[in-house]
Amino acid sequence: MARDRQVSDRDGLLVARISGIARRHARWGQLTEPQKTAGAAELREVAGGRCDLLAEEAGVALGTSRDKGPEYRAQAEAIAELCRLAGADESLIPEWIEKAGAGPRLRGCLRSASPGDRRAGDCRQIVAAATAARPGVRVIFLCRSNNRLRG
Repeated sequence: MARDRQVSDRDGLLVARISGIARRHARWGQLTEPQKTAGAAELREVAGGRCDLLAEEAGVALGTSRDKGPEYRAQAEAIAELCRLAGADESLIPEWIEKAGAGPRLRGCLRSASPGDRRAGDCRQIVAAATAARPGVRVIFLCRSNNRLRG
């Protein structure tokens, strides 16, 4: 179990590095050929053959940009392109798009709760409803009535 946790932490740190590099190179959306080449090479080097983590970054970028403005979508497309050029596993990207896109749907579920449901005693019910709406997705939110994380 401790070994699984260490691998997970290591992967999380690597994904953070990949994300930072991809976002730095794709800052303005449209990429020139030299930018694509440099960005893909840097991502490939940092990823060290972890095509699954490149796919995760591409999918998360695309999934979280769904409900945002065109500048966010352009940046997400550029990030995904860089990750693909660096060797992202194409078969995993749709799964990550779906997982990342669940966030806005969960927020919508919480927003649709009536004001009376947002009292401190009802925080667990809201988490249960949101979790039921998206099985397999962990829901964590700040319960404003007592400023504690719930989930």
